Amino acid sequence: NVSVVTPAHSPVELLGRWGAFAATSRNSNLELADFVGDYLDRPAVRITRNLSADGCKTTLIIQVGSDSNPETREGVVLSGHMDVVPADEPEWRSDPFALAESHDRLTARGACDMKGFLALAVDRLACMNPDEMTAPLALLLTFDEEVGTLGAKHFVDTCPPDVVLPRRVIIGEPTGFAVVRMHKGHLQLALTLTGRAAHSGFPQSGDNAIEPMALAIGALADLRRALEGEGEASEHSAHFGTVPFVTLNVAQIHGGSATNVVPDRCRLDIGIRLMPGMASGAMIDRVRAAVESVLQQRQFELVVVSNSPPMLLSEGNALYQTLCGTVGQTETRSVYFATDGGWLSGADFDCVIFGPGNMDTAHKPNEWISAGDLVRGEALVGDIVRRYCSQSLP
Repeated sequence: NVSVVTPAHSPVELLGRWGAFAATSRNSNLELADFVGDYLDRPAVRITRNLSADGCKTTLIIQVGSDSNPETREGVVLSGHMDVVPADEPEWRSDPFALAESHDRLTARGACDMKGFLALAVDRLACMNPDEMTAPLALLLTFDEEVGTLGAKHFVDTCPPDVVLPRRVIIGEPTGFAVVRMHKGHLQLALTLTGRAAHSGFPQSGDNAIEPMALAIGALADLRRALEGEGEASEHSAHFGTVPFVTLNVAQIHGGSATNVVPDRCRLDIGIRLMPGMASGAMIDRVRAAVESVLQQRQFELVVVSNSPPMLLSEGNALYQTLCGTVGQTETRSVYFATDGGWLSGADFDCVIFGPGNMDTAHKPNEWISAGDLVRGEALVGDIVRRYCSQSLP
């Protein structure tokens, strides 16, 4: 028999250890993955690494309890991303990668998004006694969520077939413990025009790549307005408050090398947030058609930089109803940001977004989560795991 292993740290202490890792998306997360793996390593725990193509990053799949039945896929998955956004802002009042505690606030980069939930999840698994489990508990900890849910997509595309995880997935993004069953997607495109460089004193010898991009920007503005007008056509628009439509953002433009050189290249970065149920391919076709209508015969390149699909779970889903009942929620809640749930829900997982903290405090200098949220989260996560994995947890 394998007895319960009492974790060496509470969730707050574990958050302090976790917060010391500068696991921004631009860095490798292998050192952090080693820490988590070492913390949870014991005979009853199975740890699988799903390495990125270059081997510099990994998703961690950590399981305890019996293997999930491929037919029923019982148990539950607690999921989140290990990467955080950079902490380059000068307004930080403390070291962003050293947890600062002040009254009820726990401050560090990623404390809210989403090291707090991951500390709860890792601590919960560390407390498990496999002898008392009736179904498996799994952690799915991804990489590069912040730059386009890349780790989740890689997991869906490359996960070994012998890794069978429970169908129920709780993604602990900061929702203030609201139960979220839908969110918009985020499709990022790059439009590039190529011209011919020349001395600006002889512009007829060149081909300006920036000027026609202005036409494309105008066409995209027209498309944006059209999409806003189509908001009521979506059956889910009522759940998205003041932005019940697809948004299109002309976000960045790059081109030219000097004021005395005719620019030979111009790139436009576009962000589109799709409504639940929408496919990215159809939207890409609309963008392409809008650009073609004004550029006529001019050649251009339109590529997908990243694609985080929207997420939609039916209102009658049992996991969703159970969580709503747990926190007393009666209305459908949505979020405007994308999550790993877009890819996972398309791979036969039932995903709910549910976690501590508020996104209003994330991605900012002095990001924080309340200690009270972690205390409440410890109880909620414990109850959820007890319901789906065991009847007698510590």
